[in-house]
Amino acid sequence: MQYLDYPPVWLLAALGLVWGETLLAPQLVPMAWAQMPGTALVVVAIVLFAAAAWEFWRARSTIIPHQTPQRLITGGVFALSRNPIYLADVVLLVGLSLRWGAVSGLVLAPVLALILQRRFILDEEARIHASFGQAADAYFKRTRRWL
Repeated sequence: MQYLDYPPVWLLAALGLVWGETLLAPQLVPMAWAQMPGTALVVVAIVLFAAAAWEFWRARSTIIPHQTPQRLITGGVFALSRNPIYLADVVLLVGLSLRWGAVSGLVLAPVLALILQRRFILDEEARIHASFGQAADAYFKRTRRWL
């Protein structure tokens, strides 16, 4: 299980369930009204992920969960959310669910957020606090976990 316990695996599992719904019960949500907002959310998710990855690259810090970061990143999209990549995962799930006309993704989005928080975010925050102490505390106070 440890080899599969990464956020993209959880996201792909949720997307697989959503895609399965489209095969079993197509268009439970009328797709016409959901196409544009769904596409917009997919674009937002891609931009969030790319902006966060850029900040990791600039800081020369690890983007891999379960590892201790070398730097405390507080700028760019990390000034808006402490977890922009996880936020992007949830936004992508909602966006693709709307594009595909699948209700299950709207139900799975908070479930995915909870899984990400419990399996990854809380441990990452503990490692960040252990590594960066008061600087991490100050960052946690001024920046929300999600948005």
